[in-house]
Amino acid sequence: MPESPVRFALVGYGAWGRCHAEAIAKADGARLAVIAERSEEAQAAAREQFPDADVVDDYRRVVERGDVDVVDVVLPSHLHHEVASAVLTSGKHLLLEKPMCLSVEDCDDLVRLAGENGLLLAVNHEFRLSSLWGKVKELVDGGFVGEPQYVLVELSRNPYRLGTDGWRFDINRVGNWILEEPIHFFDLARWYLEPAGRPEAVYAAANSRQPGHPELQDNFSAIVRFTGGAYAVVSQTLSAFEHHQTVKLTGTKGALWASWSGAMDRTRHPTYFLKAFDGEKLEDVPITRTTGELFELEDHVAMLTAAVRRGGELPSSGEDGRWSVAICLAAARSVETGEVVSI
Repeated sequence: MPESPVRFALVGYGAWGRCHAEAIAKADGARLAVIAERSEEAQAAAREQFPDADVVDDYRRVVERGDVDVVDVVLPSHLHHEVASAVLTSGKHLLLEKPMCLSVEDCDDLVRLAGENGLLLAVNHEFRLSSLWGKVKELVDGGFVGEPQYVLVELSRNPYRLGTDGWRFDINRVGNWILEEPIHFFDLARWYLEPAGRPEAVYAAANSRQPGHPELQDNFSAIVRFTGGAYAVVSQTLSAFEHHQTVKLTGTKGALWASWSGAMDRTRHPTYFLKAFDGEKLEDVPITRTTGELFELEDHVAMLTAAVRRGGELPSSGEDGRWSVAICLAAARSVETGEVVSI
């Protein structure tokens, strides 16, 4: 007999939430059963685009249902812990957008709830599923560069979108802009440098091009020291144009250079490359599968669906999400104090 579909509920139907809805609808073995959204305008759009899904106005009407297996939470960051803890307490698996929470303590609470209830907790650090960024990891783990010693993850892009009701430009709801996009880069750096130990300290600096909003840091750079002696540089500017991301990684034997560019972050038509140097020969590494966060989101939903059905590891767990938040918050303290901060 064919397997029953994994029934997803989506909480949040803003611009990125709609991308999540489309990814769930595309996933083999998944069904988008419910969409929870407060905005009447967004509710109407959800009904039109997904007529087979129930549309409700409160996440509480999702967690009380017995016909949902996984809840996908795509909400402003300050709501993550409240909604995610209700999901896990209700006995449903969870896919949670980054940042996992705005404090390490809240992250710990979600990890505890998932463990006590035997549930999957996936945090959407989708870059780990990229055919480009993932190939870097594959080469590092395969010993191509020898012992990894240094990684640079850098982004130059357009300013952030406002988000629904301008939430991303409200520091009380966003927590800190380091938790917005640099969090992905800290996750990549930690992932790549796993052979070098764990992050132990960070020094960071930032500034804003908006005189009235110094808390919204458009330019940000950090150096993260690892216990094995390796270090990472994470740098971002929101004062530029388009969306251009670079990873450069060196080790005791070789080096890698990966680059991704698009008119916007959510383009389906990017340009990208990966160059690999083994100490003697430079080669272009073919990336045959198109990469970008829309594609990786689809892969993440598909992997979570498979994990719910048959078990298996998640690409980014609650522990991974917690680590990323911890590094970001330490970096934020370093910006505030001008000092090196332990992680």
